[in-house]
Parts: sequence; structure tokens; C-alpha cells
Amino acid sequence: MSSSLEANPPIVDVDALVDPAADDGARMAAGRAIDAAARSWGFFYVRGHGVDPALLARVEAQARGFFAQDEAAKMAIPMSAGGTAWRGYFPAGGELTSGLPDWKEGFYLGTELGAAHPRVRDGVILHGPNLWPAIPGFRDTVLAYLDAVAALGHALMRGCALGLGLPQDYFARHGTADPLLLLRLFNYPSRPVPHGTPADWGVGEHTDYGLLTILWQDDVGGLQVRTDAGWAPAPPVPGTFVCNVGDMLDRMTGGRWRSVPHRVAINTSGRDRLSIPLFFDPDFDTPIEPVPGSGAGSDDSGRRWDGANLQAFQGSYGGYVTAKVGKVFPHLKRALEKDGEAG
Repeated sequence: MSSSLEANPPIVDVDALVDPAADDGARMAAGRAIDAAARSWGFFYVRGHGVDPALLARVEAQARGFFAQDEAAKMAIPMSAGGTAWRGYFPAGGELTSGLPDWKEGFYLGTELGAAHPRVRDGVILHGPNLWPAIPGFRDTVLAYLDAVAALGHALMRGCALGLGLPQDYFARHGTADPLLLLRLFNYPSRPVPHGTPADWGVGEHTDYGLLTILWQDDVGGLQVRTDAGWAPAPPVPGTFVCNVGDMLDRMTGGRWRSVPHRVAINTSGRDRLSIPLFFDPDFDTPIEPVPGSGAGSDDSGRRWDGANLQAFQGSYGGYVTAKVGKVFPHLKRALEKDGEAG
């Protein structure tokens, strides 16, 4: 990543990808802009995204209402109750990055799947029903938001394909026709980290696991992106989402696109900070293979935050994400292992 980058990630206008009446030239231009941003930064803002501002306001209000509850009300739907679906609430300090607690609280959600779904019956992780708080309108608002941002994800993946010189439906035919969608509500509390809690960051340095992260953030700020010149802010830009390349797009493009480390500073603003990422990922069973025109990629362990050679990964997305998520919530991993032994 060049040290001559602009101070912040670029803004890409994606209305041509969202608008079915847009002409091919405009779509190609958007794809080229995504390619340039993914190669240089691994991060970019998107405007012209088509998500209704009124829906954004409603989901923000519902999320703030959820986190404003007392701890007992939030802990009525804990992650431990979500089973292998890994859905529910965790308190501040309850999620780990590189073995250390993050100073944020969160609520995990995803595609709503009933008990009759084959993967739910089989106990496949990250698949199942959501846990819902007893807040009027919360479920309907969150599911509407998930659908709207998932539609944006499909549009952005069409742009990704065009940017890589591929047919715009390439990713839909290779793992995203029915993507794994993981939605998170995160609250970075304004209260100080308690004495004795070893949390140095709102979220520690990490990369995301899948294809593309689509993040709404409020106006508090705190997101930082690592560049060759050091850490750069990705401040809030009104009317946009922040997107970043995940590990699987890095692997599939042989390192042409970079899954870049990022982190969130401890919130010292005096106001709680809200962020809502949607992780738009391949179907669980998708084999991860290089896209046409890219090589297998060279050993990238020297630049990776975790020292892993991402370009050597072989297997399905499910195999990759299972290994990763178990490090974030070790107690859930242990429960999953016990279930396997019992079976």
C-alpha cells in the first residue's frame, strides 16, 4: 500500500450499480473505482447506495434503545442462548481480539433461519434463528435493514466483478447467490474501561474474514486503517457506508486486493459510539479459489497482522470462518466441541 495515499479512504459513487436502468459504461466506471480503492487502500466509502435514510434512522434508534436498557434486560438474550447460531448479546469486554478483550458491547444477528432449515437441523455454526429483545418494532426494523444492505452487497459484488474484468454475475455464480450474512450492532461505551480490565482498544487490530464488510457508523468516529505509512483515520462521512475487503477477496484475487488491518480506538468522546457492520460473505460451503486472471498469490505472512500466510489457505469458507470465530468467543468454541464429543 503506497505511502502517498490521500489522508482518508476514497469515496466511490455506486448508484450505477444500484440502479437497474444505469448504462454499462457507468457500471464499468464504478467497478474500476472499486478496483482502484481495493488495490490502494482495501477500504472505501460508498455513496449513492440507495438505502433509505429513514430506515437508517429507524435502525439507529432501535439499536440505541436496545443498548440503553439495563444489563439484566440485555443479558436476557445472551450469546450462550444462541447455540451454534452464535446470536445474541455480549457485554463490554466479552469479545476478544488477539486474545485481549475489546471495550465494546454487541448484539449478533444474521439471516433468520427456522428449525426446519437443513443447516439448522445439523447444527452448522452461524446458521439459525435470531434472538429478539422485547422492544416494539425492533425485529421488523432490523430485518428490513438487513435486507436493504444485503441488496447493496449484491450490487457491490457486481461492481467488484466488473472491476476485476469478470462478468458482473461472477460472484453470484461462485458463492454469493445465497450469501452468509452476519449483522452486528456494536456500542462503544463512553464510560471508562474499568480498572483491571486489559482492554486497550474499542476493537483491536484485525482483518475481516469474508468478502466485503458494509459498515454504518455514527458521527463519533474512532475507526482507523493501517497503511504502510502508519494508521490513518476513516472518519464518518455523512450519507455513506464504509466498505472494506475481507480475507476471502484477498485470497481469491491473489493479493491484488488487500484485506487491510483496522482497529477502533477507545471511545473518549463522552458519547456512546454506535456502529453497525454487515458482513457479506460467501455461502458456508463455497470452495475458495482464485478468480480467473489471478494467480495463487505469494506468501503474505510478513505483512499480515496475524503472521498467517493467507494465500496458502485451501478449503471452504465455512472451514476458514469456523477456525476464526472460535478465537473470538472461546467459551462458545468449547461448548461446540463438547456438543461434538457428545454426538
